[in-house]
Amino acid sequence: MDLMKLRAERRSRFWGKEVLPYLGYVLQSGVAALMLFALIVFSAWYTSLVQHIPAGLPIRWIMLVLFVPLTVNSSFRTYLAPADTVFLLPQESRMKSYFQGSWTSGVVYKLLGLALIFLISWPIYVRSDGQPKPFWLFLLVLIALKLLASYGCWKELRMVSRRAAFAYRVLRYVVLALCVAAWIWQPAGRSLIFIVLLAATYTAALRLPAKHPVAWERLIAQEKVHSGRVLMVLGWFVNVPGREQRVYARKWLSWAGNNIPWKPEAAYRYLLMKSFVRSDILGIVLRVGILAAFLAWWQRGSNVGIGIYWFFVFLAGIQLSSLLRFHSESFWLHVYPIAPGSRRRNAIKLAFQIQLTFAAVTWLPLLGAGLERMGTVLMALLGGIVLCLLSRFFASRKKTEDDEDDE
Repeated sequence: MDLMKLRAERRSRFWGKEVLPYLGYVLQSGVAALMLFALIVFSAWYTSLVQHIPAGLPIRWIMLVLFVPLTVNSSFRTYLAPADTVFLLPQESRMKSYFQGSWTSGVVYKLLGLALIFLISWPIYVRSDGQPKPFWLFLLVLIALKLLASYGCWKELRMVSRRAAFAYRVLRYVVLALCVAAWIWQPAGRSLIFIVLLAATYTAALRLPAKHPVAWERLIAQEKVHSGRVLMVLGWFVNVPGREQRVYARKWLSWAGNNIPWKPEAAYRYLLMKSFVRSDILGIVLRVGILAAFLAWWQRGSNVGIGIYWFFVFLAGIQLSSLLRFHSESFWLHVYPIAPGSRRRNAIKLAFQIQLTFAAVTWLPLLGAGLERMGTVLMALLGGIVLCLLSRFFASRKKTEDDEDDE
């Protein structure tokens, strides 16, 4: 069996048959025009920022916040399926050739993205930092750290103990954060010595935990997560059948939804709230909210901050539209005594309330502009509320197969 060919076929099948047919619907939704408009706005803002860099810009902290996640985050698409624990298990000793493609694609594409972000941030960095590092040396250090993080991530996936895998994941974040911080703040020679010693210690530590030759169950679970995220993005624009949701425990949010009235009209709202706090969507909304608040605070004194705020409120609305497709293929919803038509109505109401909360919280950093811009800041909040209302209006008008099921 040619394992490299098998992986290539599975990769082609996923992107060619499960993703490509829906891209036309994504483009028809206007996302291409939106992305083009966002690119134009970003280019204008970026050009203005490079030409008029604010005095005292904390560029080193910005570079740290920007490049620690880019270097640490690693993932690999294996395209493994549950049946492989039976049919590919006899080939376990030869699976290295199968995973070679996963390693290459999982690293190369992320290195290209890292290099692109570095090229974009470089003009601001070199004009703001009093002692900037050399261009090529900075880029090579980031690439080396990215390779180190990818190597550590792959080793974590093979560890027998899940607790050890989690501990080493935390260690990976700590090690990479220290390396990036040392490179940004310390002189080049001293920081390189520190990075090499820390990387060698980390690499040696990765050899200690016991590892599976192939961690079948963990790799299959990871593949479900990665494919589910791709289909989730497509689900923002078109109904994608067979899409699985990843479930997180999040016991600290177990109270969410407990105040919903205990009656048939609100039954689906209760289920949807519990599903939302345990889904990927909550994590995405929280991360987007933190980024929106930071960028809005950074540009609080200009209209650019208001534009950033409106853009992220709109983006949150797109992400929350996935709530309308939660449990769309659940058989049990046709068995339970749920009021007819309440599914879509409750989903739209919950998405609107969450987006409105998002708009209110991410608007607060704009208050740092001071009393002289209070009128403009209040207009920004009004615009955010209007965007929430428009999201609710268009969601209520959109007809899907779920509506027909409810009627």
